[in-house]
Parts: sequence; structure tokens; C-alpha cells
Amino acid sequence: MQIALNATMSDVQAADRSSSELDDIDALVRTYRPRLLRFVTFSIGDPDLAESITQDCFLKAYNGRAKFRGDCAVNTWLTSIALNLIRDQQRLQKFRFWRQARATAINVNDAANFLPSNESSPESHILAREQTKQVQAALENVSANQRTVFLMRFAEDMDLSAIASAMNMPINTVKTHLHRALKSVRAQVGGAR
Repeated sequence: MQIALNATMSDVQAADRSSSELDDIDALVRTYRPRLLRFVTFSIGDPDLAESITQDCFLKAYNGRAKFRGDCAVNTWLTSIALNLIRDQQRLQKFRFWRQARATAINVNDAANFLPSNESSPESHILAREQTKQVQAALENVSANQRTVFLMRFAEDMDLSAIASAMNMPINTVKTHLHRALKSVRAQVGGAR
């Protein structure tokens, strides 16, 4: 009885921490925006639309913060909201204009390469940029679910249970999508490891 009461108390305390975290929109954006924006940008490939979806995600999360039950991490909850917004955009086919604008927009990866860094040589930057382009090209040939699972796992470093929760699918389905995406990317990039 005491153990069950302690477990319930810790669940309530975790939910209180999460709800107070959701009440401070500035801290929420500061903490989760870079990761969420990166995920959305990689998912749809358009930095302008990704910015818009990310803002909509935070607005939706803030307005719906009372509905957050606390049975997953705030990051997982925000990612699932973003994923639903991405799906809505795709379903409504609203980005014909954005696809045309994409041809003239600055690529997020290209812009990041202008930032100076003392961590590695210019050659390693070029090699990393080339490998990133190859992986991005390979991801265009996989299904939307496979691409999303791949990006959540490797770009966002989410574990499989968090991905399953965010995508609202069984963990075995997530594993299958990840396996198929990896197999396809490896075959296209040329290095099965």
C-alpha cells in the first residue's frame, strides 16, 4: 500500500513539474525550440514552413497545456504535436508554393556551414556536408513514416519508446520502419556497416 502511494505521489509531482514547465512559454520555447525546429525542418525540407509549424506547435502546446497528462516527456509531447501539424500540412497539400520557394531558399545545412568552428578541418566539414546531402537524398526515397522514425532516432536522438509514443504506434512498428529506412539509406549511400 505504501509503495503504491509513493509511486502515485511521484507521478503527481512529475505531472506538476511538467505543467509548471508548460506554463512558462518563454522557457518552454528556449528549451525545446532548437530541437523541434531541427526535426520539423528535416521532416519537411522547408525552413520557412518549418519555422511556422514550430511556432504553431508551441502555441498549440501552450493553449492545450491543461490537457497534458504527464504520461510522457514534454519533449515527446511537443514532438507528437509537431508531427500532427506536419501531417495536417501534407494532408491539405498546402505547400505547393513552398516547394517552389524551396528552390530559391537558403538550405539550413548550407547556412550552418558558414559558422566558424575550431572543432574540425575544412575538409571534414566538406565531407560531413556531402554525407549529409547523400543521406537527405536517400531519405527522399523512403516512406514518410520511415523518414520520420529515422529523423527522430538519429537527428533528434530519441529512443524507440519515445518515438512510438510521439507517433502513436506500437514499438515493433517503429522498429520495422527504422530497419527499412536504415536498409534503404545504407543501400543508397553505399556503405552497409
